[in-house]
Amino acid sequence: MPLTKPNQELRRDLKEAASALKWSGVDLFTFAKKLLTAGDEDGANQLMEIALRFQGVEDKLEGYAEEVKAGRVTRTKE
Repeated sequence: MPLTKPNQELRRDLKEAASALKWSGVDLFTFAKKLLTAGDEDGANQLMEIALRFQGVEDKLEGYAEEVKAGRVTRTKE
């Protein structure tokens, strides 16, 4: 069964948010490497922890998007 327009938008928004988190995490890891090279191990570790949390939320959002696609989660129009 094809997705309704509101569900298509919900799925797209979830995937877009997941993508933004993914690339933000990549940027944080890149900056963490620079901090590590500069000798700031504590700062680098803190950024890597944040990036890993981003990855966890990204995975959840991707899962929700798949639930929308499968019809297990729906959006109602108000």
